[in-house]
Amino acid sequence: MMSLEMLNACAVLQDCADQLAVIGNIIGPDTQKRSGQHQKTAQLKSGSGELQHSLRKLSIQERKCTSERAKVQKDWQFVSDVINELLVEMQEKNTCQSLFSAVEEERKKKAQLLDVINREKESRLRVEELQKKLLDIKKQRNEERESLEEQIAYLKDQIDSISARSNRQRKFVKSCAEQLVCQEMNLNSHKEKELEDEVMMLQTKTEEESNVHKEMEAFLERQHADLQKKLHYWKQRYEKDMKTKEQEITDIKTKRTVIQEKIQELSKKCKHMQEVIIEDRMEKEHLRAKLEKEQMESDAATKIQAWWRGTVVRRGLRSPKQGKSKSKAGKKGKKKKK
Repeated sequence: MMSLEMLNACAVLQDCADQLAVIGNIIGPDTQKRSGQHQKTAQLKSGSGELQHSLRKLSIQERKCTSERAKVQKDWQFVSDVINELLVEMQEKNTCQSLFSAVEEERKKKAQLLDVINREKESRLRVEELQKKLLDIKKQRNEERESLEEQIAYLKDQIDSISARSNRQRKFVKSCAEQLVCQEMNLNSHKEKELEDEVMMLQTKTEEESNVHKEMEAFLERQHADLQKKLHYWKQRYEKDMKTKEQEITDIKTKRTVIQEKIQELSKKCKHMQEVIIEDRMEKEHLRAKLEKEQMESDAATKIQAWWRGTVVRRGLRSPKQGKSKSKAGKKGKKKKK
């Protein structure tokens, strides 16, 4: 069973649906008329220029109107569909969930549309920036191309001037080279004569040197023979001297052995004499120590005797005085007793 509020809502929605149906019937014939007018304007475009200009304005206005009408028709269709679905749902299920879902879907579509619009704006800005950059790059390229063309023209002028200069220099160098060749030929002929004279002089010198060389060879051969004779003589003398020196060395060695034996005997005698001298010194030292000891003992004995005599004398002097003192003491005692 439906409540009173739901029945009222259904009645209101039914009324809205009827009104939307009437609006849809009104919008439909207008669109058909507009399509017929489009066909007529297309036929009239083949007329004069003024008519074409006026028809262009009319076509622009008509496009704006058609876009607005299409938007209105789309909104009408959306609202009518939502109301019809809501009416059916309220009559069957007694709920209005389709309204919320339709609103949510429309919000999502609107958000997507706004996102697309923002992206389109960003892309337009990006395209404008790229177009500006492209224009700057084109301008820079044109400037570079113009500068390169100027450089090419300048370099062509330089090449022409260099080629003309090189032709002049080549001619000048050719003339200079011909003159130098003539001078060198003259100098070479003069040098050839000088060299021929030097060759003749060197030939004479070589002949003289060969004669001198032969004489030097003969002289050196004679000197060599004399030196060979002297060498033989000195070898014989060396052998004789070596024999005599070896004999002298053997004699010296024998004398050396004899002298060494004598030195050994003398060293033995010297050692024996040193031992005897050391023993004699020790005996003398022992006797001297003994005499000193006896002298010290005799001195000590005399000192002891003198000390003893002194003590005896001192004791002898003290004994009579002690006797007198004792006698006086005895007399005094007797007097007191009386």
